Amino acid sequence: MEALAWLSTTPAAAAALKASGTFYLLVNAAHILAIGLIVGAILPLDLRLIGVLRTPPVATIGPLLSRTAGIGVAAAVATGLCLFSVRPQEYAENPAFLAKVALIALGVLNAVVLHARGAWRGVIETDSVPPLVRAQALLSLAVWIGAVLAGRWIAFI
Repeated sequence: MEALAWLSTTPAAAAALKASGTFYLLVNAAHILAIGLIVGAILPLDLRLIGVLRTPPVATIGPLLSRTAGIGVAAAVATGLCLFSVRPQEYAENPAFLAKVALIALGVLNAVVLHARGAWRGVIETDSVPPLVRAQALLSLAVWIGAVLAGRWIAFI
């Protein structure tokens, strides 16, 4: 808890975000836009991998949507850390925040596993989605929607 207390006194938290409502607003808006990138890229990609969407070919949309989601995750984590630094002790005790962080970690791990075991490359090359990749896409869909819901839930706990 001492580390969390220290975090709230760092220059980013204390000087910038706490002192300027406008800067806090801009960081918060950037966080929301980053989440939009994640959801806007992951949902159509997962729907295509699951088979709900039959076109376009995965090779056409997959690489772009996958990279877009990765950029969104990086931006959301960066802005999320800034927002977290304003009230770290409160967030660390909030079950919705903890659920959100766990879901994000699971979503990222799921994507890393998909790419690391070579299944992604096979789907791109053949446009054939094996059952395990479909299952990972279904998990991804549930995890990222859950992370968004948990993020909204934070304010109500």
